[in-house]
Amino acid sequence: MSLPHLDSAVLATLQDVMEGEYPVLLDTFLNDSDERLRSLHLAYEANDADALRRAAHSFKGSCSNLGAPALSDLLRRLEEQASEGRLSDAAGLIEQVEREFAIIRILFRAERQRHSPD
Repeated sequence: MSLPHLDSAVLATLQDVMEGEYPVLLDTFLNDSDERLRSLHLAYEANDADALRRAAHSFKGSCSNLGAPALSDLLRRLEEQASEGRLSDAAGLIEQVEREFAIIRILFRAERQRHSPD
């Protein structure tokens, strides 16, 4: 069974807690995620398993907090492989992370549109 792209319960909770700042939270996540993707690539290209593990761990946490379980799970797998020093499958996982993030970006932009003031 595959994980959903978004967890609507987490998003509903965030919307309740953040109120008018909810769209800003989504924007911040998207902007930060671009930098986190770059960090994954740089660590992989440098063949630095520890930097890759740290980057995947950090990105995984923010994805989990923002209700992106499928993306979080991919990053968990990448983190595990990097912590074991196995970078052989990292390129494929990073590619999967990018594809899933592309979906999340579209969904979060739509979510932001729904909750932006007119």
